[in-house]
Amino acid sequence: MASDAVAKARALEDRMRARARPREGDAATSTPDAEPHDDPMAEVEVVSQSAARRKRKPARVLSDDKHPQMDFFTADFVDVAQKNDRHSMEHPLFSLKKRPDTKIRVYEHNDVEITITPSVLGLATIWDKDLLIYATSQLVQGINEGRTDAVNRTVRFTAYDYFVSTNRGTSGAEYESLERTLERLKGTQIKTNIATGGERRKRGFGMIEDWEIVERGRDGKMVAIELTLSKWLYNAVQALEVLTINKDYFRLTGGLEKRLYELARKHCGNQALWTVGEEILFKKSGSTGTLREFRRLLKEIIQADCLPDYRAKYDEKARRVVFYTKNMRQLTATVLEALDKH
Repeated sequence: MASDAVAKARALEDRMRARARPREGDAATSTPDAEPHDDPMAEVEVVSQSAARRKRKPARVLSDDKHPQMDFFTADFVDVAQKNDRHSMEHPLFSLKKRPDTKIRVYEHNDVEITITPSVLGLATIWDKDLLIYATSQLVQGINEGRTDAVNRTVRFTAYDYFVSTNRGTSGAEYESLERTLERLKGTQIKTNIATGGERRKRGFGMIEDWEIVERGRDGKMVAIELTLSKWLYNAVQALEVLTINKDYFRLTGGLEKRLYELARKHCGNQALWTVGEEILFKKSGSTGTLREFRRLLKEIIQADCLPDYRAKYDEKARRVVFYTKNMRQLTATVLEALDKH
């Protein structure tokens, strides 16, 4: 009966609200690799069990917010919404390891083909990608404001602004790390047939086309930097093929955590749930270990409940993962709809 369904949904919402704080997410177009199921209530049941049984562990947590209070004279860059291009959120273009990875990677999924070739310094890492997110966010903000300079592929920024925006420290080590990031992004070569901005062709390119330290302070630290985006990424930005991400993404310390958040954000979109098979998730993550090791790390991350905006539940029997929003209003609406259909 409809009244029974509503009562069940409200009881479920009360149990889940006691375990989670709602966060409003922005809408996005979603093209999930979802799997069909005979039981339309399967995903809802998995989520309700996860909310009722979850026990948190301190093993994996967000790092501290290094800049809770900004200097009053800092620019408005801190208020810029962080934007990530949808294509690199969908496909594994970056290494999840901090140590140098010099192995060529070949990835194929459906009609997408990607070959990633590292330089002698190794593949660009998912932490290096933070710089592309920062540059993308600045360009998108410029486009939204109608700035004429937003048509340029070259972005000038200060190291300090980048560090604060991506929750990094501002020590000398961070400046040295930034220079290595620039070198890896330029040195890593990608060959793919992924279309951006409506343009589809097989092409090869570096993750950035060029970079230059424009100014150095008296202490030798870089002050202003210019980087030129690849035409591939630039086309995606100009076409606004981007999604807003939670700024707490920059507080995630592990490579796999960052990658899982990207996938959840990309595929959940307007939906409250995304169900994906274990092997497909393993493939999309870009993990280079064994499936067994991936499963172990995945369970640790799920138990720690550290992903911004989303939670996940591993279905041991079906070998699948359900990602679901922490937004209780959106999740409850999905539950009510599923109960009504059932």
